[in-house]
This record gives sequence, C-alpha cells and structure tokens, in this order.
Amino acid sequence: MSAGRTAPVSIDEHLERVRAGLDRIEAHAAHRAAESGEALLVDIRYAALRDRDGVIPGAVVVERNELEWRLDPFGSHRLPEATGHDLRVVVLCNEGYASSLAAVSLQQLGLHRATDLIGGFQAWRAAGLPVAPGARVASGAP
Repeated sequence: MSAGRTAPVSIDEHLERVRAGLDRIEAHAAHRAAESGEALLVDIRYAALRDRDGVIPGAVVVERNELEWRLDPFGSHRLPEATGHDLRVVVLCNEGYASSLAAVSLQQLGLHRATDLIGGFQAWRAAGLPVAPGARVASGAP
C-alpha cells in the first residue's frame, strides 16, 4: 500500500466507522426537534421514492448530489435555512444508510451537529409520524 492511502474496507465497515462519530436520532426525537425549531430535517431521497411514499411536512428536500452546496453556510448556493455551522441538521434517506454518509460529509464542512435519522423515512412512517404526498425540491442548485 502506498503512503497516504488507507487500507480497503467494506461498505459495512465504513458505515460502522462513520456512525461511531454521529449522534444518530430516532424518528420521534427528530419530530420533536423539528417541531420545536431545534433541528432542520433534510430529505435526500430521490424523486421516485418521494413520489411513491410521500414527504415529511416541513422537511427540506435536497437531492443528495446538491447537499453540501445547499447546506454550506459559506456557499453562494446555500438554502436560506443554512444559517451557520451550529445548525442541527438531521439528514434522512429511505432506510438510514446513505444519510449516515451524508451527515458525515456535512460534519466535514463544519456542520458539527449534523446527524441522521435512524431507519430513515421508513422508520418515520412506521412510527406513525406525519407524511404528505408529493415533494418540492430546493431550487437554485449549482
């Protein structure tokens, strides 16, 4: 192995390491945090899943490939909600896998309170929390 390269790992090992640095949150706690204004819910699921299953009312929809640009408080393409690095962001995907990787990426940008929803949208829905049809994607992407 050359200098500066890390040893290969499986995605399961990588996910375990990534999650060790997250304070992951369950659906009811995420709902309370969003309702109280303590957290911004960010849905990174692709359109077909949002169309099929619906969306979480009040969650911001940001396609995964735009996430860092839209939530970087220093970025010219940031969302109005991206007010600073202390923002508590709860990222959700369909089942809580891709969201863990996305949350760590946000932490690497300095959003130190970024985390993800355990079990993703499916856990939210299974908990009987509010779901609405359709989706609105954040505009003005890079």
